[in-house]
Amino acid sequence: MTSILLRHDRNSIATLTLNRPAARNALSMGLMEALDAELAAIACDPGVKVVIIAANGPAFCAGHDLREVRGTPTREAYAALFALCSRLMQRIVRLPKPVIAQVHGVATAAGCQLVASADLAVAADTARFATPGVDIGLFCSTPMVALSRAVGRKAAMEMLLTGDMVPAARARELGLINRVVPEDELQAATLALATQIAAKSPLTVAIGKEAFYRQVEMDLSSAYDYASEVMTRNMLARDAEEGIDAFLEKRKPEWVGA
Repeated sequence: MTSILLRHDRNSIATLTLNRPAARNALSMGLMEALDAELAAIACDPGVKVVIIAANGPAFCAGHDLREVRGTPTREAYAALFALCSRLMQRIVRLPKPVIAQVHGVATAAGCQLVASADLAVAADTARFATPGVDIGLFCSTPMVALSRAVGRKAAMEMLLTGDMVPAARARELGLINRVVPEDELQAATLALATQIAAKSPLTVAIGKEAFYRQVEMDLSSAYDYASEVMTRNMLARDAEEGIDAFLEKRKPEWVGA
């Protein structure tokens, strides 16, 4: 039986590939559970420094599996679905390692939410994004949480209220994705970005990622107080001492992750 989620590790980079191509990689309960479990395992894996989320088939992710959703039309089932999805998206944000979405085809509804939840995103120039729930009577309320934290309010509301497809170039302008590349260069470009980040101190990256998401929700004064405390703690780390010494001595640092 073919796995609905594939994992490939190489050079400290774990690539998790959504593998429901016939369903346009719709986020079934099984796929979300598998992705959540792999991310939980990666969080404790010192051999992984960066995660790439990719997909097989013609689409990155078409959102929730609506056939599965309508198969169990109960309040309890709906609540379990969205609780699992929310846990998965928060797992991505709280993972102490950067997560990069490698996007091709379409990323719609919860698929767009997955892209918005990732720390970084690289997309093919043919990729498109949308939160089209409004077209079927189901406002994209949970995708809205990630989307509204990735792009400006007006842009997020336009996507949520119209359901229109947004091309990759426009998605980059809005801040939903970081880079747009030709489709045949997508995998190489994403891997190059992941490799660049994987060369950094894993401790420093983990400290920085956590600090970024915590301070962005604070008022200005609280954010500076918190960031100052984080930098003080970071300065006492061995990797900070090594990095500064290596810079002053004009040599390549040797990270120890502590």
